[in-house]
Amino acid sequence: MSGPNGDLSMPVDAGAEGENDSFGEAEYAAINSMLDQINSCLDHLEEKNDHLHARLQELLESNRQTRLEFQQQLGEAPSDASP
Repeated sequence: MSGPNGDLSMPVDAGAEGENDSFGEAEYAAINSMLDQINSCLDHLEEKNDHLHARLQELLESNRQTRLEFQQQLGEAPSDASP
């Protein structure tokens, strides 16, 4: 399970501490660093996605307005006036 900060918590047997521990603090620190980098990249991608979504919404609304203006110029009734 991961803790509130994403830290991995692993139970340690009292007698096994320090015995044949091939996965030490340096390895955990390296994994933690990689997870932080992945998290940072995902945050950046999420920000870009949010920005693109907002821009696409603006473009969609602009296209709707342009289509309505063309329809009004041609004397047609708008086919979908709903937002």
